[in-house]
Amino acid sequence: MNPVKVRNISIGEGIPKICVPIVGVTKDDIIAEARTFDSIPVDVVEWRVDWFENVFDTEAVIDVLKDLREVLGETALLMTFRTSKEGGEKEISAEDYAALNIAAAKSGYTDLVDVEVFTGDEIVTRIIKEAHEAGVKVVASNHDFDKTPDKDDIVGRLRKMQELGADIPKIAVMPQSRKDVLTLLAATEEMYSVYADRPIITMSMAGTGVISRLCGEVFGSALTFGAAKKASAPGQMGVNDLNTVLQLLHNAL
Repeated sequence: MNPVKVRNISIGEGIPKICVPIVGVTKDDIIAEARTFDSIPVDVVEWRVDWFENVFDTEAVIDVLKDLREVLGETALLMTFRTSKEGGEKEISAEDYAALNIAAAKSGYTDLVDVEVFTGDEIVTRIIKEAHEAGVKVVASNHDFDKTPDKDDIVGRLRKMQELGADIPKIAVMPQSRKDVLTLLAATEEMYSVYADRPIITMSMAGTGVISRLCGEVFGSALTFGAAKKASAPGQMGVNDLNTVLQLLHNAL
């Protein structure tokens, strides 16, 4: 396992890192929330740019990234445009999606970008290549809000992300039963133990899947998401409670 080093953290070593999303609509709201993060346990801040009212104005996006970088200091920043087909707020063409992510990577203000792996292999490969040339890491992602695929399918999706060159493969799935949560955890353990040469992020969503957001250190998920204000996905715990549980589990291992 080769950890991914971003600023002052090493994703894939020790306690799973905590990522906190910002889902503000206006620039003022986004920056105001970022200013509160020095009082909470956070390793990575995810700016969910699909919530931003001027997301289709690239200059406006870069302007917010610039101010976020200044406010966050040495806290790692991940920019994510979550498309509506994967649970996000807006639709976007594949070409515009690529252009936005590449512009963000080249701006020098973000440390990571999120790329949905089923956008198309050519687009995904191009974004990863351009991001890497800019010194930016890539989280490849997939979200299934309807169901939990079988174990082999989950592992296959994560392996595809790794093969395409993403630095951190990520998958989030929706459980229809408690057994589905076990399927996600079994897939996580298999990917981590057998195939992964880099950190992975996995989670089972909603209340039923909360346990998967807490036990990453046991099963092999390197990062988890907690909410400071508004959650960006179903099942996110408050960041302070999340940090407490992660620390308790770590101390017991």
